[in-house]
Amino acid sequence: MAFFYRFLFFFAGLSIMTFGVCLTIKAELGAGAWDALNVALTEWIGLTIGSWIIIEGAVLVFINSLLVKRRPELLSLLTIILIGSLVDLWMFFVFESFAVYGLMIKFVTLILGIFIIGLGAAIYLQAKFPSSPIDGFMMAISERFRVSLMIGKTVGELIALIPALILQGPIGIGTIIITFTIGPFVQLCFPYFEKLMQRLIDGNYQGK
Repeated sequence: MAFFYRFLFFFAGLSIMTFGVCLTIKAELGAGAWDALNVALTEWIGLTIGSWIIIEGAVLVFINSLLVKRRPELLSLLTIILIGSLVDLWMFFVFESFAVYGLMIKFVTLILGIFIIGLGAAIYLQAKFPSSPIDGFMMAISERFRVSLMIGKTVGELIALIPALILQGPIGIGTIIITFTIGPFVQLCFPYFEKLMQRLIDGNYQGK
C-alpha cells in the first residue's frame, strides 16, 4: 500500500502542478521564469512548451549532479517527460481556447495558478520518486548552500529569468510575483502533505 500511496501522490501532484503552470501562462501577466523561457524557445525555434520542459530537464539532471556531487538521477528524466507531456495535454485539450479578460481576473488567475503549482509540488515531492530536474535544482541549491526550499526555489527562478529576458519571453509583473511566491507556497503546503503521507504509510489515517 505504501507504494500505491506514493504513486498516487506522485501522479496527482504532477497533474495539479502542471495545471497551475498552464494557468499562470494563460493569465498573460508574465509567466514564471522557466515557463517564460520555454514559451520564448517555442516561439523562436519551434517545438511545444512541453518539449522544451523535457529538454531543459535533461540538462538540469547533470547540473544538479554537479551541485550535490552525486551521480545523475537519470530516472528523473521520466518525471520531466511526464511533466512536459502533461503540460502539452492541458494546453491542447483544456486551455487551447481558454482566454482571460480583465486585469482583475488575470491577477486572480495568476495567483490561483501559483498556489496550485505550490500545492502540486508539495504533494508530488512526498512520493520521494525522482523529482523533476527543475525541483531537483531547487533541492540541490538548498542542499549545496544550506538554505531553505523557499530560497532554493527563488534562486532557481532567478537563474532561469536571465535567458528568458534575453530571448524576450513573456516577462511581466506576473514573472516577478511568481519568482518570489512559488517558494513560499511550496514551503507552506509541504509540511501538511508530509504529515499526511506519513500517516497514510503508518496506517494511522482515519479518513479525516
